[in-house]
Amino acid sequence: MELEKYKDQLEKIEKKFSDINQNTETHLEGLLWSKPINYWDYIQTDALLNLQIQRTTLPDEMVFIMYHQVNELLFKMILWEIDQLSHKEKPSTSFFTEKLGRISRYFDMLTTSFTIMMDGMEPEQYLKFRNTLTPASGFQSAQYRLIEFASTDLINLIDRRFRDNIDRNTPYDHAFEHLYWQAAGKDYHTGEKSFLLTGFEKKYKKMFLSFMEEYNTINVWRKFKELPEADQQNTELIKAMRHYDETVNITWVMGHFNAAKKYIESVPGNHEATGGSDWKKYMLPKYQKRIFFPELWTKEEMDNWGENL
Repeated sequence: MELEKYKDQLEKIEKKFSDINQNTETHLEGLLWSKPINYWDYIQTDALLNLQIQRTTLPDEMVFIMYHQVNELLFKMILWEIDQLSHKEKPSTSFFTEKLGRISRYFDMLTTSFTIMMDGMEPEQYLKFRNTLTPASGFQSAQYRLIEFASTDLINLIDRRFRDNIDRNTPYDHAFEHLYWQAAGKDYHTGEKSFLLTGFEKKYKKMFLSFMEEYNTINVWRKFKELPEADQQNTELIKAMRHYDETVNITWVMGHFNAAKKYIESVPGNHEATGGSDWKKYMLPKYQKRIFFPELWTKEEMDNWGENL
């Protein structure tokens, strides 16, 4: 009688392993010897808490490291949701809306976290330990670049000076050389790439080119355009799309900019970023006018992009 109540579950287990040509009895016996799960093993707490390696003895460097690691974890969460949305064939409007909501909430969390950087470190300590970081830079966050590629058509990530000469038939390698962030790693006069950029490309360029091609027709914008026409005109959905666009390309960027400005300009002298880039022109939205979904904004809104902050 006791076994009877497990009959349904046992039949499902039998089918599960049968479908993959596995012996159910072997797997059931394995349960006898497996250890019970606990929180610290499941979350890998010990490994996670040992990933913070300081280069200096300054306490606030630990804040800096952990904050950026949290950012990277949130970037991974965003990419996880985008991957599911983008690889869903003909997603329903409800599915699209749910995933967009998750993606936006993760970015909202990122944008509201900048007080940790703004008010959570002593400028004196930051200005000391930042010298040990050169030429590393937050510019080199590969996951952030992947989020951009997966969110919009590639043309919207091209440096504004070159957009008229690039279209969907342009080879990815050529388009890559004209991405907006290339300017932050190049000498304006000679066109030579800095060590910041060459090292970044050596590590990630092959992956970037593959990702650019993969998401060319399945990015968030393209998935939006697959929705029924009536839903594409839905006021609340358009508002959600605009919120994501503005959050990533204005709110997040300005939070990063203001935090950097506070520390970098807290003393007189050279105000270059650790990677050597012209960080103001690279970061300020009014210069880049990077917009994921330009069709959802008026010309006036785009002309004044980031001007009011």
